[in-house]
Amino acid sequence: MKKSLSIALGVMLLATVFVSCGKKAETSATAPATQTVATAKTETTTTPAKAETAADNGVVFTLSNGAEPASLDPALIQGVPEHRIYNTMFEGLVAINPKTGNADPGVAETWESNADGTQYTFHLRHTTWSDGTPITANDVVYSWLRELNPDTAAPYAWFPCMFLKGANDYNSGKAGADTVGIRALDDYTFQMDLIGPIPYAVDALSHYSFAIVPKKTIEAFGDKWTAPENVVSNGPFVLTERVPQSYLKFVPNEKYWDRASVKLDKVVILSSDDENTNYNMFTNNEIDWITNVPTDKLSSAKMKNSYQAAAQLATYYYIFQTEKAPFDNVLVRKAIQYAIDRDALVEGVTKAGQIPAWGVVPPMAGYDALKFPFDNQDQATQMAQDFLAEAGYPNGVGFPTTTVLYNTSEGHKQIAEYVQQQLKDKLGITIELVNEEWGTFLDDRASGNFEIARAGWVGDYQDPNTFLDMFMTGSAMNGGKYTNDVYDDLLREAATIASPVDRLGVLKTAEDIMVNEDASIIPFYYYITTNMIDTNKWGGWFKNTMDVHPLKNVYLK
Repeated sequence: MKKSLSIALGVMLLATVFVSCGKKAETSATAPATQTVATAKTETTTTPAKAETAADNGVVFTLSNGAEPASLDPALIQGVPEHRIYNTMFEGLVAINPKTGNADPGVAETWESNADGTQYTFHLRHTTWSDGTPITANDVVYSWLRELNPDTAAPYAWFPCMFLKGANDYNSGKAGADTVGIRALDDYTFQMDLIGPIPYAVDALSHYSFAIVPKKTIEAFGDKWTAPENVVSNGPFVLTERVPQSYLKFVPNEKYWDRASVKLDKVVILSSDDENTNYNMFTNNEIDWITNVPTDKLSSAKMKNSYQAAAQLATYYYIFQTEKAPFDNVLVRKAIQYAIDRDALVEGVTKAGQIPAWGVVPPMAGYDALKFPFDNQDQATQMAQDFLAEAGYPNGVGFPTTTVLYNTSEGHKQIAEYVQQQLKDKLGITIELVNEEWGTFLDDRASGNFEIARAGWVGDYQDPNTFLDMFMTGSAMNGGKYTNDVYDDLLREAATIASPVDRLGVLKTAEDIMVNEDASIIPFYYYITTNMIDTNKWGGWFKNTMDVHPLKNVYLK
């Protein structure tokens, strides 16, 4: 793979720096082939899938979701398995278009912005919660302030802080809730103020950090409000049964504003990170959709019409805990960053067509991916060895044994073992591997309780900012404790820039600082999704770069 250095650092935009607030959706990628979010170790059972195929159940759709969800409360979730469940149970002001991944009308029927794009007004439908209670603009205000309330400890609160005026001050405890730029103009008109003319603002509202949740139910049941016997929701389906570590069952929400479009009579979402079992259940017609294919099954899976591979707006990477020695030394981080052969990884380990990556932002309209700063891997290896020697560890002598943390998945294990061998062979570094179930892994990574940790990021919207803002100083997603004042200021400045070209130039400069200058992460590849679903049988399921497939749209042909 021919590589060249082409980072334009010349966009000297530091003359005027503005201050904004803090941000993002984690990939649990249960396998290296896809973006899937990592999963907790769960027990697989075929009983729910088989039991739900009886004719008297109508049209039943079963999917394997990977991890046991850490929570069903939209304010407390942060993973892809949880996001799929969220899209099944809830709907925000906007929904997701199943073909493009962009915003469609949801609870808001229409909206408009002011002339400079810094204020949006949404006109809500006259619709209700699943218990028949009207949904109003005051529910939106309550829900968003609950997300931002520091007492909620929402892991994604930093996301709305990236563009809602006053949100960061409230979330950080510097000001009260009345400083947040949101308001109900009347029962069915909601308005939000932005810190600048942010082009991705409306698309971002489909994310669960902008969920609309039922105040009365939450106040009545506290942290038990999402239990099947208590929950009230507003999405296309309602939760009727949950067996932890096994499955969740849903039926159509008869109060949903677009009930006529919902064609499935029952949805069964299985919790299992056993990729081989999931694949076997799919081939036995016990599951209708699996979100990942085991690496050793890819060759046979590709022969089937049900194999659905597509490029995804997602990146697989490792994070350094930059406060812990020896990874507080940028030369050490660069040595490891340069030593990994991405081509050999995707060709010999992951094998699903992933694209080797040097940057964290995948290529998208108007934004090219960062280029590799070397011509070939031999050159990169020599540079890695030089960096390590300059750091004081020639040929790895004196380098402490360190650890790589990853979540339960055979695919993550294979990648970690590859990295382990690469660093041993090229740098003389000894790496030990640490495997944790999904919930524990998320907690340890968020708190910085690691030395090197795997990560995967799926864009929450189609803009480079969704990959960059989580590395800002103090971000809840910044478990590596990376900090650079210039990087932070560039991202804040970008949020205020009206010119698309200038704005993307600022973001590219920031990415170059974080990846090339500071080597805070090790990008490996851009994802290829490997779903399996028979689209000759099931309609309404479309490939898209967001890999989001709302079950509202799925129907039996």
